[in-house]
Amino acid sequence: FPVTIPMDMLSFVGLAEFAEWEATALPYGLQRKLEIARALLTQSKVLLLDEPAAGLRFGEKQKLADLLRALRADGLAILLVEHDMAFVMNLADRVVVMEHGVVIAQGEPARIQKDPRVIEAYLGVDLS
Repeated sequence: FPVTIPMDMLSFVGLAEFAEWEATALPYGLQRKLEIARALLTQSKVLLLDEPAAGLRFGEKQKLADLLRALRADGLAILLVEHDMAFVMNLADRVVVMEHGVVIAQGEPARIQKDPRVIEAYLGVDLS
């Protein structure tokens, strides 16, 4: 069913100029922002995002990261499942890395990037 998103929400996510567009006519990166706007209508305290940067170009990822930072600054908690490690490391305060469903590392991004188990899991390099 159609969902009407208030103009202030469209403005907040950077879609005000596309208010009259059909959702399916929006470029892929803007569709991702629209999905977030729809989720924000629930007024939840936690936003769960699964692979939001998948398929986005570099500039689109930067705009998405800016939006997520703004949401976090407004007090929204964000739980992000994402394989784009550069995206995650430049955005997250805390990272949990899983391999085959098992947590292999957790902590601040700078520490995670240096963890030998993470390097081995993501680069396939045996560091032992």
